[in-house]
Amino acid sequence: MRQVINRAGVKENLDITKIREKLVRACEGLEVNMVKLESCIDSIYQENITTKKIQESLINQAVAMTSFEESDWTYTAGRLLMMETEREVFHKRGFSYGKFYETIKLLSEKGIYDKKLLEYTKAEIDELEKSIDVSRDMMYDYAGANMFVNRYLLKYQGNIFELPQEVFMCISMLLAINEKDKISVAKRFYNALSLKKISLATPILANLRIPKGNLSSCFITAMDDNIESIFYNIDTIAKISKNGGGVGLNVSRIRAKNSMVNGYYNASGGVVPWIKIVNDTAVAVNQQGRRAGAVTVALDSWHLDIETFLELQTENGDQRGKAYDIYPQVVISDLFMKRVKEDLSWTLVDPFEIRKKYDVELCELYGDEFEKIYLEIEKDSSIELKKTIKARELFKEIMKVQIETGMPYIFFKDRANFMNHNSHKGMIGNGNLCMESFSNFSPSKNFNEKNVDNIGTRTVELGEIHTCNLVSMNLAEVTRDELSDIVDTSVRILDNTIDLTKTPIKESDKHNLSYRAIGVGSMGLADYLAREFMIYEESLNDIDELFEEIALYSIKASALLAKERGSYPLFKGSNWDKEIFFQKDKSWYLNSSKFSEKWSEVFELVKKYGLRNGELTAVAPNTSTSLLMGACASVNPAFSRFFIEKNQKGAVPRVVKYLKDRAWFYPEFKNVDPKFYVKVMSKIGKWTTQGVSMELIFDLNKNIKAKDIYDTFMTAWEEGCKSVYYIRTIQKNTNIMNEKEECESCSG
Repeated sequence: MRQVINRAGVKENLDITKIREKLVRACEGLEVNMVKLESCIDSIYQENITTKKIQESLINQAVAMTSFEESDWTYTAGRLLMMETEREVFHKRGFSYGKFYETIKLLSEKGIYDKKLLEYTKAEIDELEKSIDVSRDMMYDYAGANMFVNRYLLKYQGNIFELPQEVFMCISMLLAINEKDKISVAKRFYNALSLKKISLATPILANLRIPKGNLSSCFITAMDDNIESIFYNIDTIAKISKNGGGVGLNVSRIRAKNSMVNGYYNASGGVVPWIKIVNDTAVAVNQQGRRAGAVTVALDSWHLDIETFLELQTENGDQRGKAYDIYPQVVISDLFMKRVKEDLSWTLVDPFEIRKKYDVELCELYGDEFEKIYLEIEKDSSIELKKTIKARELFKEIMKVQIETGMPYIFFKDRANFMNHNSHKGMIGNGNLCMESFSNFSPSKNFNEKNVDNIGTRTVELGEIHTCNLVSMNLAEVTRDELSDIVDTSVRILDNTIDLTKTPIKESDKHNLSYRAIGVGSMGLADYLAREFMIYEESLNDIDELFEEIALYSIKASALLAKERGSYPLFKGSNWDKEIFFQKDKSWYLNSSKFSEKWSEVFELVKKYGLRNGELTAVAPNTSTSLLMGACASVNPAFSRFFIEKNQKGAVPRVVKYLKDRAWFYPEFKNVDPKFYVKVMSKIGKWTTQGVSMELIFDLNKNIKAKDIYDTFMTAWEEGCKSVYYIRTIQKNTNIMNEKEECESCSG
C-alpha cells in the first residue's frame, strides 16, 4: 500500500491491486501489451499524488502509445477515462451506477433533469434499470470518450453528475413518454442509442433531459423588404441562437444598393449593412455560452449586390463591408449554370424595382416560371438598376472566394425544388447552415401595432420557418439485415421529438406541426464499405442501392406511423399523395427497381394511410459527433486512416474503426477524385428528401488547376446535386487544410 491524496484532500491508501484490476479491464480483448502501461505506475508515483493524477497519467500514457501499428491503445485510454469518470461521479454525488431511481430523483430536485422523468413510477424506472448495460461504456475510443465526458455529461456546480448509460436511458424514457407501451419502446430506443447504432443531433443529445431544452437542429427564415421584417428576423435569429439552433437566412428580397427608399433615389445601402447586423447578432447572442451563434446568409445570383456579397469575408477591400462571422451562401438557378457553361451574359437586377414594375418576387420563382420572367426582364430597357456581366466571370469569382475562404456555399435552387415533395404548399429558397436540411419557408408579413388602454400589442401574419429534427444512423455499427429496424427506430424517435419540443419561434412551431419534417441521416459509410471489403471508388452502384433501401424503409416507417397517428396536415395534394416519390412514379419502381416488391408494399401503405412526415431524410456533416460514435464523418471517405489531432487541450488520436485488418479499404478523402465523389453524393442525394452536406477537398499539391475545380462544380450541377457545403483546400508544400467551425446543431 502507498498513500495518495484524494479529491477531498484526505490521505488514502493507494491499492496497486485495484489499479491493476482497472488496467486489466481497460486492456481486455484488445491487441495491446498491458505490461507497458503497468510499468508506468512506479514511474508516476510520487508522495502525496492524487488518485486523479495517477489515472490521468495512465490515460495520457495510453494515448501517447497509440500508433498506426498499435491503434488499440486509444480504446484502452477511452476505457480508462470512462472508469475515472465513474469514480469521480461516485465521489461527488455519493453513488455510481445501480441506483437509477435515486439518480433521477436527485438530479430532478437539483434542476438538472426535466421533472417529466418522474412521470415514470419507481417500479417502471427499476424495470428500465435492468436494461442498462454498463459494459457499453467500454465501447468508446479516447476521442469518443473524451467528447462524451467533456461535452455531453451534465454538471452540477462544476462537477459531472451523470454517467453515459444514464444519459441514453433518460433520453430514451423521454422519447418514449407518450408511447402506449413506453417501457418496451424506451428499451428499444436505449439499445439503438447505447450500442451506437443511432447518433442523436446535438440539440437532442445535449438538451432532451434538461428542463425546456430546444430539440430542433435546423431553421431557415427570410427577410422581407421592410424595416419591420428586417428587425423581426434579427429578433428571430437571436432567439434561435440563444437556444442552440443553426440559422439560414434569405436576404434576396432586400432591395439593392442605390435603390429607391420612400421615393428617394440612391437611398438604399443594399444587403450588406443588414448582413453586418446579422453578423453582430450571431456573435452577441451565443449558444448557451458554448459558442457564437451560427448563421448562413443566402443571396440569389441575379441580385445586384451579389458582387459585394462575395467580398464579405475576403481580406481585400473596405473593412466596413466585412462580415467574418456569418456563412455566405449563393443561390443558383439552372439558367445561370447554363449561361456559365455556354459562356453567355448574366443580368443583375434590383428586386425592389422588379417587384414594383412586374408585381413579382423574383426569389420566389424557380424553373420555367423564373426563366420566363427573367428573360422578359433582360429585354426590358426601361429598368434603371441593371448590370450585365459574364456569367462565367461571376462563377469564377465565386470559386476564387471559395478557395480563399472555404465559402460561399452553393444552393442549386431548381434541383432542390424539382425534388420537393411539398411544392404544392410553397418553395425552397436556400439551404440551412450545413446545406443538408431544407424545405418550404416564407417570411412573416403584415406587421401591425395597436394601443389599448396603455397596452401595446403587435400582430403579424405568420410565415413559415423551415424546422427540422435530425439523427444519423451509424453505418459503421449497422448491418444490412438491421437496416429496416434501425431506420424505423430513427423515424419514430424523430417523430416523437416533434411532439416533445417547443421551439423559440411561432413560425417554427407552425412548420413543425404542418410538415412534421424529420431528417434521418447516415454516418460511417466509409466504415460500412471497409467492413464489407468494398472500395469507395468502385462502389457507386452499391451505394446507390443502399440509399434506395434507406429511402424505402423511411417511407414505410412514416406510413406505418401515419396508420397509428395520422398523416401530416399538408399531405393532401403533395407528391407523396400523387404517388410520385423522388420524381419517379409507381411504374418506374415496379419495372426498374431491384426492390420492386418492397416498393409495391410501400406504395400501398402510403395510398392507404398517407405519411406522418413531409420530409424524411437529410445527411448532415457529423464532423464532431462521428468522433463520439467512432465512425467516419457522414458519407464521406475517411479524412485519414490514422492521425493525431492537436488542439489547446492536448493531442487526440483519430483512428478508423477497421484499421487493423481493413486499412487499405479506406481511401483518404484527399486522394479521392472530386468528380467521382460528387457522383457518389448525387446517388445518395437522389434518394434523400432534403439534401446531403457535400464537402469538397482540393489538394493543391497535386497540380490542380482552376479548370479542375470548375469541372467539379459543373459535374455537381449536371449530376443533380442540390447543394455544395464547405470547400477545403490543402495548401501547396504542406499538409495543412483550411479549417472551419462546424455547425454543432446539425451534428448527429
